[in-house]
Amino acid sequence: MKRGALYVAACYAAWGVLPLFWKNLAAVDSVYVLSARIFWSMAMMLLLLTVRREWGGVREVLGRRRELLRLAGAGALITVNWGLYIWAVNNAHILDASLAYYMMQPLSAVLGTVLFRERLTRLQWFATALAAAGIAIASFRFGVFPWVAVVIGGSFALYSAVKKTVKTDANVALFIETAAVTPLALLWIVVADARGVGGVGVLHGAQWLLLPLGGVVTTIPLMLFAIGIRTTSLSLSGVLMYMNPTLQLLLGVLAFHEEFTLTHGILFGFVWTSLVIFLISDHLRRKKTIKESEPCE
Repeated sequence: MKRGALYVAACYAAWGVLPLFWKNLAAVDSVYVLSARIFWSMAMMLLLLTVRREWGGVREVLGRRRELLRLAGAGALITVNWGLYIWAVNNAHILDASLAYYMMQPLSAVLGTVLFRERLTRLQWFATALAAAGIAIASFRFGVFPWVAVVIGGSFALYSAVKKTVKTDANVALFIETAAVTPLALLWIVVADARGVGGVGVLHGAQWLLLPLGGVVTTIPLMLFAIGIRTTSLSLSGVLMYMNPTLQLLLGVLAFHEEFTLTHGILFGFVWTSLVIFLISDHLRRKKTIKESEPCE
């Protein structure tokens, strides 16, 4: 495996084991942890932009209103994604978080057809219907809609769709996204600590270091991805990304002893089958495109 692919794999592996980190903050209010994650991620990107002297990119974006609004929207979406993910990990819903990222492919495909008029093959439409059927069956058996998985997956799919329209450098974009929601994050931190529902009284001594570390474990994988994806094919990256939910699934069952019921098996089975069909269809379409682009002799 080439170095670029190793960086991408390291990013997905880091995301896959993130539950181990967030579990250390299980005693703290999830919104408080989210707020700290936003602030310290912004601080990390602030430092990075300063070291790399990329402030010109920030000034350029500030003069482009539409781009700024897109980045602010992306910031709101990733806030929903990060927040619900932290809540899921610390409230025995790691399996739902895992399922969310297995569902990314069909969710993103549907958004692509709606927002960007991308065309799906018949196989891909079938795969999408299969994933939807799995969710419907699970909702009936559980007696409740799997909203945690759908909102986590849907918010990230929407975030990806917004990012598809953004032309700003990745580092500058992440800084602006986090900076856009930092005022609300800081307000919540102050209010929560004043009311006694924040970190004060819960975290002691070195435990406070976990909050800035939340920014580190957020930004470093993103930087690895940004470096690695430049020399890694999207097809390989698309396969490697499933390291993330697979590791989460294993952690949820083996490390944190979440129950993997028959209904979970049915739901994951439908989604996994949908995913395999998507990958096969995508491979066949790329193969056909390459064949059609070859010059005739």
